[in-house]
Order: sequence, then C-alpha cells, then structure tokens
Amino acid sequence: MDSSLVEGGLNVTLTIRLLMHGKEVGSIIGKKGESVKKMREESGARINISEGNCPERIITLAGPTTSIFKAFSMIIEKLEEDISTSMTNSTATSKPPVTMRLVVPASQCGSLIGKGGCKIKEIRESAGAQVQVAGDMLPNSTERAITVAGTPQSIIECVKQICIVMLESPPKGVTIPYRPKPSGSPVIFAGGQAYAVQGQHAIPQPDLTKLHQLAMQQSPFPIAHSNQGFQAGMDASAQTGSHELTIPNDLIGCIIGRQGAKINEIRQMSGAQIKIANPVEGSTDRQVTITGSHASISLAEYLINARVGFFCCLLRLSSEATGLAAN
Repeated sequence: MDSSLVEGGLNVTLTIRLLMHGKEVGSIIGKKGESVKKMREESGARINISEGNCPERIITLAGPTTSIFKAFSMIIEKLEEDISTSMTNSTATSKPPVTMRLVVPASQCGSLIGKGGCKIKEIRESAGAQVQVAGDMLPNSTERAITVAGTPQSIIECVKQICIVMLESPPKGVTIPYRPKPSGSPVIFAGGQAYAVQGQHAIPQPDLTKLHQLAMQQSPFPIAHSNQGFQAGMDASAQTGSHELTIPNDLIGCIIGRQGAKINEIRQMSGAQIKIANPVEGSTDRQVTITGSHASISLAEYLINARVGFFCCLLRLSSEATGLAAN
C-alpha cells in the first residue's frame, strides 16, 4: 500500500490491492466492461485488473482517499448484490457475509496485528468486522493476504482503519508483489516428450521433457517416498490440499539449490507452496510439505523427484569416473 501527500496535505493518495476469484472479477468487470467503466467514472479512482487466465486476479485501486473508498464501496455493493442473487435459488437459511482479501507487504503486518494482537483486536471491535491476517506469505512474494468479512459498512470501516495503520508504518525493505499464476495447463507425455494442453493444441515443453527424461533414469540412491505419483491432465483450479514427502538429509540441498534458487523454481513451475521442515535430531530425513491444487501438488512432487533423480545420476557418474581414474 503506497502513500503520498497531495498538494496542501489535505488528502492522501492510496493504492489498495485486492485479491479476488475469477468469478467475482467477472461480475465487477460486467458485460463488455460496462460495470468497471461505471465504477471508474463515478469514483474517479484508477481501477486496474491483472491480466491472465488465472483462478485469482489482483484488482488495484489507486487515487485520492475519497475516490478509493467510493470505488471500494461500489465493489462491495456489487459483491453483496451477487450474494443476494445467489440466495434466491438457495436453500440456505442465513446470508453469508461479504468477504474481501487485501494484499499488503508482510513487513507491515506486525504493525497491523500489534503487540499481543492488541491492534487487530481493536480494529475488529470498532469496525464490527472479522479480520484475519494470513500467517504465510503469498507464493513467490513478500506479501500477505488480509481477509475481511462482514457487512458492507463494517468492511469499509475496517479497511479505512487498516489503511491508517499502513500509512503510519510504511513497508520496510523491498516488496516483491504477489502475481497470481495462470491456471495450469494439463500436461501429457507422448513419445518421450512433454506437452502442455492449451485448448485444442499441445504445446511442447522442453524443460519438462528434460526433467521427465532425467526422472526416468534409474538411481541407486533412495529418493522421495510418496504414495502419490505424478498425475497429468488434472484441473489446477480444483480444491486445494496438502501432501508430504520424505527426503533424505543428504539430498535436501539439491532441492533447495544455491540461495533457494531451485526450490523457488519448482514453486513457480508448479504453482504450489512448498515448505521444508527443519532437521530433527536423530533423523536422517526431512519432511517436505506441498500445498496447492491436486495438479500443482502432483507437478511439484514430480519436479522434486526429477531433481533428486538428476542429482543422484550426477553422483553415480562422478563415482564411476572416480573408479575409472583409480584403475
């Protein structure tokens, strides 16, 4: 959330980033973009919607505070309207609250939570909304999501208070913004080659082909133990879950890579969140937890196994070369 004082210091220019599902974004854009155009014209705020065929999109609101909160109110009213419409043919007895997700730099979340959670508690009580700050950063970023739920008015009041805290505590260091990944294309293997299925076309994937070929090589070393193999052609937008792998301590370094380069690469390719547990005294293994859609989990697991298989092949070749030199 960026801030700067405009002439006279009477107003503040804000940038608010919202993380929303594709269906919600579609409703806000409206038919032929008429809805979002109306929001821009009536609020005076700059409203930008991230591109891409993603399950999630970022909506950025920028402008003076009065314009920002006018646009924000219109977005919430639209979501409230959609909820009311969905209730028409629903058997549910209670109306669900409007839910919004803000994306903010992780370095500002401490100020928002406050010592012992006092600040977040104060905001909840005064605004009358539910507020939850995510414990983990969003994938491949230094930002965290803040979920706010309640009535439209309570959400607006809550976000105003969050903005005040953000303005009083600017972000520290460099912020790597969260960029939602496109929905993963189904992956198939044919003739030893990897292809991503996009519509009616199969697009060659040389990087995956190379990893696939390396993974197929036999290894004399134990690699990741798992009861779930790579599954191609699954829907990446399916319900999320988690899966655990057990990796030998001796091989964990090849997955992490120098300064985390390899594990970040696997995260980016798969779209999954990957956490490597700290070493446990007396154990020869490390636990790796993969979280995401079923397709993302499967692809991340496949890439990890391919990486381990590649490293084991290098060790084997090195050992053979040493043996030949000794003879």
